[in-house]
Amino acid sequence: SSHSFRPLKCFTGMFCVVSVTNVPPPHSTVRPGSPVPVNTNNPGVRKAARFGVYRYNNSSNDLFLFKESQIKKAMVQIVRGLKYMLHVEIKHTVCEKRDHSSLDSCHFQRNKNLQRMLSCYFEVWITPWTHKVHIPVAHCH
Repeated sequence: SSHSFRPLKCFTGMFCVVSVTNVPPPHSTVRPGSPVPVNTNNPGVRKAARFGVYRYNNSSNDLFLFKESQIKKAMVQIVRGLKYMLHVEIKHTVCEKRDHSSLDSCHFQRNKNLQRMLSCYFEVWITPWTHKVHIPVAHCH
C-alpha cells in the first residue's frame, strides 16, 4: 500500500486518519445508494465506531480516553467507499490520554467519581482502496 498521503493522526501501528480529497477509481462499478441499516455487530461498523472514538479522543481535552461501550444504531451508504452513520455510547476508561494506550487494553472506569458516559453521532467514511478514513462528523454530548 502506498503511503504518499499526509496523515493527520496515526495510531499505534494501525491506521492513519487522513482527509479524503481523492476521486474514486475509474473501474469502480459500485452504484452509490441511500443509507441502509446495518447490524451493529458488523466488523466494519465496529471498526468505524473505533475510528470515531479515536477522532473524539483526539479532539477532547479530557484526561482519560473514552472507548465505545455500545453501538446503538448503524447505517451505511455506498458512496466512493463506505460511509458509516453511527450512534454510539462511549465511556471513560482507566487509561490516561498521555499514556498513548491501545484502546483494546483499556478497561472501563469503575471509580464512580470518574465514570462518564457520552452519546455520540459519528460519520466515518472509509475508502478501502486508498486505505483512507475521513471523519467529517463526531458529535458527543
